[in-house]
Amino acid sequence: MTFVDTNMARLNKNNKVAYLEFPPLSEIPFIIHGFSTRLGGVSSGIFSSMNLGSGSSPYKDEPENIKENFIRIADSLGVAADSLVISDQVHKTKIKLVDEADRGKGFIYPRDYNEIDGLITNKAGLTLVTKYADCVPLYFVDPVNKAIGLSHSGWKGTVGRIGQITVEEMAKAFASKAEDIIALIGPSICMDCYEVGEDVAGEFKNGFSSIGQNTNKAVDEANMVLKKNGRDRYQLNLWEANRRILIEAGLKEEHIHISGVCTSCNSQLLFSHRKSKGKRGSLAAFLAIRQ
Repeated sequence: MTFVDTNMARLNKNNKVAYLEFPPLSEIPFIIHGFSTRLGGVSSGIFSSMNLGSGSSPYKDEPENIKENFIRIADSLGVAADSLVISDQVHKTKIKLVDEADRGKGFIYPRDYNEIDGLITNKAGLTLVTKYADCVPLYFVDPVNKAIGLSHSGWKGTVGRIGQITVEEMAKAFASKAEDIIALIGPSICMDCYEVGEDVAGEFKNGFSSIGQNTNKAVDEANMVLKKNGRDRYQLNLWEANRRILIEAGLKEEHIHISGVCTSCNSQLLFSHRKSKGKRGSLAAFLAIRQ
């Protein structure tokens, strides 16, 4: 499965730095959004070239490279670099309400928050940023109250239902109604590429009903969360798991969109932790309300 433009995801090459955009979100006039690729940056080696994360030992990118990369993609997206507010991801489910006092945190200024995997705001001119290299980006837009959310959902965050928690936090902060929210499940590892062991599979067996496992009925694989493979391990469908979570949270099925872009299948365009065996940079999701 190699990336091609679809009605759910397309590669915008018109600006200085190419990035992915999603037509269901492009139709909402008051937001700016995007998802970075490996293209157009200044990093080298395993971080080539649009790396937006510092890496992990023993692989580290230079801070000046990361800063320049953020400046470049912010310019292409049409947002101010000092508007970025960057998460502090730890595979948990805490959500931060972002306001003007948070402008530039994680980029220009140090964060004064930690263990934050999701960000929400209704303030125009602030750009929410979360980072990825196989985990699932969840974009949320409330078109009624003009509020947005952006959350990082790896397998732990998915088990913890960070998507549902994000919706609940938007309801508390902005009086958002789940049935009004438009969500997009962004580029991340697909079921065919994501093999897990019994430990992770067990978390999903406990947390999700009718996952398509141990059934005598024919099950549409696109609607399975988990299936056993021929190696006594499992293929895990984080896209479907998050879709179900959002439906349970009250979103309308027609308001939930899946980009269908796999980071592992498209590792020439996107960083993939699994495909590179950890030798990789980081992608980022961006979401802002226009000023």
